[in-house]
Amino acid sequence: MGRAFEYRRKSKEARWDKMSKIFPKIGKAITMAVRESGPDPDSNPKLRLLIQNAKAANMPKDNVESAIKRADGKDSAEITEINYEGKGPHGVMVFVECATDNTNRSVANIKTIFNKSGGQMLPSGALDFLFDRKTVVEFEVTDEMEMDEIELGLIDAGLEELEVVDGVAYAYADFTDFGQFTSAFEALGIEIKKASPQRIPNNPQDFSEEEMTEIEALIDKLEDDEDVQAVFTNVN
Repeated sequence: MGRAFEYRRKSKEARWDKMSKIFPKIGKAITMAVRESGPDPDSNPKLRLLIQNAKAANMPKDNVESAIKRADGKDSAEITEINYEGKGPHGVMVFVECATDNTNRSVANIKTIFNKSGGQMLPSGALDFLFDRKTVVEFEVTDEMEMDEIELGLIDAGLEELEVVDGVAYAYADFTDFGQFTSAFEALGIEIKKASPQRIPNNPQDFSEEEMTEIEALIDKLEDDEDVQAVFTNVN
């Protein structure tokens, strides 16, 4: 009884810890999306998908509404999107996207994480040539779907590549086509599991299992930082 209670307590604490980190990140993204294209999800595809992501993460509706309202306030203007680039253990290249109200705090934290992981920060723009910016949409593949027809239906919206891995489809388009590309899925009646702009390595590198242990530790530390929105690497 005691052990079972302790396990449930630790499991609940782990969930709370995860939510305490992910909710502020989603909230910042929602605020920036509203500031960029308005508070109406029907005319703002990025906001519409972020709200969907918030629901999937069990983020309370009040938190979502607060993030939308925040876009009209002074706090919104203080949130800045900023990127950091660095080299991690074993030469892995890392691109970090942040949303912050304090760039001095962000750069200090990110620099410390790189240094403690045996890496270093790189000048802004140093890794631009290593990554292609893409819109990536994930959706579950069902028996009723005709993938050839779906592919044809998405080409006009900017589809560049469509692949299926373990029952999940990944559709790629240029990052500038985010709005029209995600809207095309809705027009086809396809429920999007996840959609986001991503940085895809154009020359991915292989690392050993031992090397990946250290690389993943760095990624985990970066993703745990409150200002970090996304982390991309050149890992194959």
